[in-house]
Amino acid sequence: MAGRVASGRRNGEDRGWLYGSPPPRLVRVLPPALLVGVCAAELISHEPLDIGFLLGAIPSLAVLSYGPVATGVFGCIVVVLLNLPILRLNHPGNTDLWTISFIAVLSVLASLVRSRRDEHLVTVRSVAEAAQLAVLPPLPERVGPVRCAGLYRAAQRETLVGGDFFDVRDGPYGVRALMGDVRGHGLAAVGTVASLLGAFREAVLDQRDLEAAAARLDRRLVVDSAETEHAELFATAVLLEFPPGADTVRLVSCGHPRPLLLRGAEAVELDLEAGVPLGLGLLDVSAPQGRTVRLEPGDRLFLASDGVTEGRDDTGAFYPLADRLTKFAEDSPTALIDGVWEDLVQFCASVRDDVTMLVLTPLQEP
Repeated sequence: MAGRVASGRRNGEDRGWLYGSPPPRLVRVLPPALLVGVCAAELISHEPLDIGFLLGAIPSLAVLSYGPVATGVFGCIVVVLLNLPILRLNHPGNTDLWTISFIAVLSVLASLVRSRRDEHLVTVRSVAEAAQLAVLPPLPERVGPVRCAGLYRAAQRETLVGGDFFDVRDGPYGVRALMGDVRGHGLAAVGTVASLLGAFREAVLDQRDLEAAAARLDRRLVVDSAETEHAELFATAVLLEFPPGADTVRLVSCGHPRPLLLRGAEAVELDLEAGVPLGLGLLDVSAPQGRTVRLEPGDRLFLASDGVTEGRDDTGAFYPLADRLTKFAEDSPTALIDGVWEDLVQFCASVRDDVTMLVLTPLQEP
């Protein structure tokens, strides 16, 4: 599967109709249903019910889901029905009729403003989604000899990209993967994410070893924050490299949660020394110590951000990722990620941080 970038965006299932999604069918059906119901009740009743005042709410309800033309049609129908003797809808006097007509005109104007605003929001949202997807494009199903599956859930509503990031690229020194977490989250971190991803994609092409690639990312953040006093700009990251033709993976950690190795039904956290985070300018003094791990056929690597590992339940207990992974270790990468996400949502009282998961499956050639 391709990597999925999901959050309040970009997904109608996550965004309620009060936050920009199309209104539910019930809201669209309510004006005509109320119109028909009031008229039918008056025709069936042997005595006047004096419920014609309910028709005055129809133009206002139509504003929520109909355009100005349809809202105006509803308003005209209401005025006509109120004056039909056969319906006996309270026989409004001039004051009542002018009041309802005034409400209908205001409803048409409100519907016009809402329609123009919705068109503008659609345009702005489309541009924002295109810009954010340019920073963090969807993950391909396969990069060289490595199958990829990922999930990204940004904490901030209506955004595709937050403070987490990941990427998988093929280069002359093998397939390299990156997962990281910038200090902070939301749109304020997008610029830093873009800088780091750009530096990583360049390092894939011209840095011979993984430690040098990590130093390139560190230098990028140091340069970006050089002109800002007390910038406190840093990021945690873990880098992986699958050398061509080798059944190994090379890992370098810069303060990020350790990857897990899925072998059969077991999930084992790799013993990887956590180096200093990126952006502190300390990699030249305290270079991260990488580790090479031999892989067996069928092995998979599971990477997660601290939005997963630091999730807590009502008692304050952390989400036991390694233990929970054993329930999904034999599932497909797609089912594994979906299972962990659903399990995390059930475990935590609320997920307030960016959540990123990545499954890498190297395909060993005969």
